[in-house]
Amino acid sequence: MYWKVSARKGKTMNNRPTEELDKLLSETQPNRIGEYISDNNKYLADNDKGFYYYYRNVLDEKHIMLKDVYTQTGISESYGSKIISMEKHTRNRDLIIRLCIAGHFSLEEVNRALKLYGFNPLYSKTPKDACVIVALNNHIYDIDRINGLLQENGLEELK
Repeated sequence: MYWKVSARKGKTMNNRPTEELDKLLSETQPNRIGEYISDNNKYLADNDKGFYYYYRNVLDEKHIMLKDVYTQTGISESYGSKIISMEKHTRNRDLIIRLCIAGHFSLEEVNRALKLYGFNPLYSKTPKDACVIVALNNHIYDIDRINGLLQENGLEELK
């Protein structure tokens, strides 16, 4: 399975399943970790740009424009582009979730984006996260509607 990282830059990256990499690691001796990293470097996350490439790739696949994402999330294009490119790092997990919702990300895609950004994935034992999970599983991508669901259940809205 392949996914394009950035058509504009001409880069592509193979997407090897994490389970396959986990299996390789379970069989790797400590003195061979360098070999593992070298052999699988193209499959490993780029901490500086992994989120950016992944986010843009998902939007491209769904034919969603960044300007539409910014409009739906209510953030300026200049601020949004700094957050997505990680030029400016946010500690606001809700903002990344909102950006993903506006991009019509699936639950799996949201969780991967959160991990790439450095946040914990959505967690079903957290009431707020559970509400967002249900919305995503039901293809609800309207942030106001999701905030309404959160409010109806006595939970804090996505900020």
